[in-house]
Amino acid sequence: MQVCMRYKKNENDAAASLNEGFLKILNNLNKYREEVPFEAWIRRIMINTIIDEFRKNKKQLELIEHTNFENEEMYLDHTELNEADLQFDAAELEAIIHQLPPMSQKVFNLYAIDGYTHKEIAEMLKISAGTSKWHLNAARTKIKSLLQEHLKHTK
Repeated sequence: MQVCMRYKKNENDAAASLNEGFLKILNNLNKYREEVPFEAWIRRIMINTIIDEFRKNKKQLELIEHTNFENEEMYLDHTELNEADLQFDAAELEAIIHQLPPMSQKVFNLYAIDGYTHKEIAEMLKISAGTSKWHLNAARTKIKSLLQEHLKHTK
């Protein structure tokens, strides 16, 4: 459920994704290989299920402007968010991540939380690696801005 909640805006949508993922797990138990940790196998299926839903959802796809940012240099500016860990709890950070645009949120989750490379993300979301890097940078910039705004209001 934690994996699903990272990608969905509310608990009902996350539960629906979780159910669909578990159905895939049960239908494919015979394909499980013992040399792969069971938890990693389940996590991969859940993430793939969410990505498949994302691709199918035309409403979200219409909100995404597909641009190839392969040659853009702006994604090279990295934002350091480690200080946020000291001042925010997990629920606050999760709420901030949910404020990101859909594609930037997915790229951020896949890269920063689930550990996928830009090449893997590009293949999963059918975008270029440069566009993936751009979305990651856009997400980091937006998160930094939202964190700073949140700090202003809590002081």
